[in-house]
Amino acid sequence: MVVTLAKPGRLLAKRLLLIQLSVTTVMTIGMSIAVSASWGMSALVGGSIFIIANSVFSKCAFMFSGARAAKMVAAFFYLGEVLKILITIVLFSIVYVYTEVELVPLKLTYLLVLGSNIFAPVFFINNRK
Repeated sequence: MVVTLAKPGRLLAKRLLLIQLSVTTVMTIGMSIAVSASWGMSALVGGSIFIIANSVFSKCAFMFSGARAAKMVAAFFYLGEVLKILITIVLFSIVYVYTEVELVPLKLTYLLVLGSNIFAPVFFINNRK
């Protein structure tokens, strides 16, 4: 019973991650073709940073479900958000220090994938009646 409560949320999270992966892939291919391979690689890195952090958040957010685990649900939701922010900071720091990337495609792709969270619910609307 408890597993079935979290199943729709997990499916939505998987669909959202697939949309984010699609946006990252399109931006990577587009920038590789339009500008250069280094811009494409930078776009891939920028999108991947967000996808990795958001997948950790999704894992934490749906680890528990049900009314009996309400405190654990809330605690792991907040833990997931904190981990998401920390992972984002660490990954951006690693990229800035250890790699030679173009900043424009890196940040642009990161922001576009971040913005896909705003527009993704349009794809989730179910009009079956």
